[in-house]
Amino acid sequence: MDSRLDRMIARLTTQRRALERAAEETRGLPGPVLEIGLGKGRTYSHLRKLFPDRRIIAFDRDLHAPADAAPASADLVLGDFRETLPALSGCAPAALAHADFGSEDRARDTAQAGWLAALIDALMAPGGLVVSDRAMQSPRWTPLPFDTPDWPYFLWRVN
Repeated sequence: MDSRLDRMIARLTTQRRALERAAEETRGLPGPVLEIGLGKGRTYSHLRKLFPDRRIIAFDRDLHAPADAAPASADLVLGDFRETLPALSGCAPAALAHADFGSEDRARDTAQAGWLAALIDALMAPGGLVVSDRAMQSPRWTPLPFDTPDWPYFLWRVN
């Protein structure tokens, strides 16, 4: 049986692999990157490394990230995703959306994935990628093969 530390290492290693693949696949596609679930800012920090010249807009209910792992106020959107994501609809379509919203409450996560996918899809550019720690579905999304032996992670191409 894996320890909690083993599971954390597997999750973070898989997450880094998924984000690096997404960066490769969206390199030439214009549009911002969306970080849906800023949390403590770990993946936001990594996205800044992967996309140094691209706008990254982060969303979360509240700010929990330290100052060095949080975006400037113009690129930080706080509040309920059901209100904040639709408010972004006037911006350029996103090349990449990373949705990190998983918790230990699988039923809650499944319910959230059900409504979150449609909100994300409305913001995505054709050819863009959606990357998530939870399974989601949208009619425009095609799953991409991604080997995740240690921790589930999901990638989709927006058609």
